[in-house]
Amino acid sequence: MFKEIPRSRPATPLLDSVNSPEALRALDTAALDQLAHELRHFLLYCVGQTGGHFGAGLGVVELTIALHYVYNTPADKLVWDVGHQTYPHKILTGRREQMLSMRQRGGLAGFPKRTESAFDSFGVGHSSTSISAALGMALGHQMAGLDNKTVAIIGDGAMTGGMAFEALTHAAHTETDMLVILNDNNMSISKNVGGLATYFSRIWASKTYNSLREGSRKVLSKIPSAWEFAKRTEEHMKGMVSPGTLFEELGFNYVGPIDGHDTERLVHYLSNLRDIKGPKLLHVITQKGRGFEPAEADPVGYHALNKIEPKRPVTDPAAPKKPKFQDVFGDWLCDTATQDARLVGITPAMCEGSGMVRFAREFPHQFHDVAIAEQHAVTLAAGLACEGQKPVVAIYSTFLQRAYDQLIHDVAIQNLDVTFGIDRAGLVGEDGPTHAGAFDLSFMRCVPNMVIAAPSDENECRKLLTSAYQYPGPAAVRYPRGTGTGVTIETELTPLPVGKGVQLRQGKDIAILNFGTLLSNALPAADQLNASVCDMRWVKPLDETLVLTMAKQHSLLVTLEENAVAGGAGSAVLELLNSHGLCVPVLQLGLPDRYVEHGKQAEMLADAELNADAILARITDRRDKLGLKPAASA
Repeated sequence: MFKEIPRSRPATPLLDSVNSPEALRALDTAALDQLAHELRHFLLYCVGQTGGHFGAGLGVVELTIALHYVYNTPADKLVWDVGHQTYPHKILTGRREQMLSMRQRGGLAGFPKRTESAFDSFGVGHSSTSISAALGMALGHQMAGLDNKTVAIIGDGAMTGGMAFEALTHAAHTETDMLVILNDNNMSISKNVGGLATYFSRIWASKTYNSLREGSRKVLSKIPSAWEFAKRTEEHMKGMVSPGTLFEELGFNYVGPIDGHDTERLVHYLSNLRDIKGPKLLHVITQKGRGFEPAEADPVGYHALNKIEPKRPVTDPAAPKKPKFQDVFGDWLCDTATQDARLVGITPAMCEGSGMVRFAREFPHQFHDVAIAEQHAVTLAAGLACEGQKPVVAIYSTFLQRAYDQLIHDVAIQNLDVTFGIDRAGLVGEDGPTHAGAFDLSFMRCVPNMVIAAPSDENECRKLLTSAYQYPGPAAVRYPRGTGTGVTIETELTPLPVGKGVQLRQGKDIAILNFGTLLSNALPAADQLNASVCDMRWVKPLDETLVLTMAKQHSLLVTLEENAVAGGAGSAVLELLNSHGLCVPVLQLGLPDRYVEHGKQAEMLADAELNADAILARITDRRDKLGLKPAASA
């Protein structure tokens, strides 16, 4: 048991000798426990140096070793769900010496990535996709006449996603040869893993039992009533000692639950299941944060870890911490619920990430965590709105993508009063493109009845949330990951007028129309260019009067947004100008038509040419190409 993060690289002689799964498979099984100890120690060191997802990886060390030991990877495919837990997998597949580059610019990705390694069979970042992808691979092997094996590893949290059950149903229908491993880390290992349950699990995974089972099926299938009786008897036996009846009913051969930290037993079970045909499900019990005492005690708090920085002497009093946007949202939610008992807060398994912990504690009867079920979250809100309640859906931008049909059909078409707090809008840093909210303005702006706000700072965010909540229809407020600018946040619940922006600076020739939190990057550029600046606040409805005024008074309009240029706020401005027959040059600054790779948020903004220096350079270049003379400072 480790009690603290090592500051220096630990001695890991056995792990150092394992440079590939092939080398791992050359070890004696008796050495695997020592390998697990060293791997866990090295993982603690790496994450302490780089930061990143933490607890889930510690929980699957033994399972990862056993999988690569039994299966002939990468010819056999391992498909990890979500990917939070794949650091041990990366260490064992030739990337050990690159681990200190994890989640850094130009370094390893924090999730499986097909272009990074042949051992990363499927790129992920969102949950509940593994079974579908693994089934597709298994069917592909079958069509190609290959005997390669396919394994999907999915957590109990990801199994709550409806997509996982859709895939289970189809996999059973096809009777494809694949294994699903249910990594259950929601409970500690208890008595149901021992005794009778373990005895039956050992039998169900054995080659002898499965040969008898298949032979009986062939014989008894000629007498339908006898085969049905035998099948039901088996199911009832399993149902008495395990939770596998559901999976058996779906058509999977269920085995478990077993101890996911017993390497020798895992190897035994996986070796037997590898040679059994058809869809199979192995239920393993693991402990999130296993082997690190603080993480075992607080698995939620240690889901991820910040990089451990060296302590520096304090010379000046600490500056007050700037609030995170998610906490601004959480405080607004509580303050609004105090005044309106109709408010209902909804989250798809992102209570902590969306700043809703306090709300869940203070308003438990008005809070619903629906698990990893984004589609259900949105339609649940629609149903509540039908009955006169005031639902607020807290959802990450990339997670709302998964509920787009529900946003349109269940909320917008019916013009229901649902408020969306869209977190993680724009670039998110080290999690990379799988989590970047690059498209929400584009995919929401085209939906009739939607109104969309993009605040420039945390105080404006609070006000626009109030505006959206008071608006009698579907309304969204999008805000970024991380802290605000440090402005004073007013305690009142004061709304801002819907569809109205504000001019912050009067300049000459150039007008910058800013949508969102890039305003702090736009203002320095405007000072050097002597440009006008407008904080537009609303993407839809657009402040048409303000845009048209700027168009008539200036020779160049610049739109600025942390969203894809295609279909975003800048496109809305162009559409407006076109409808009025105004031919004014417009420079659209936003996210490029490519995925911006992971790194620090500042690095990603620089890559997308949206930092202050790049904004100034791009506007200057367009001004010069248009032949406009530099304007004198105001």
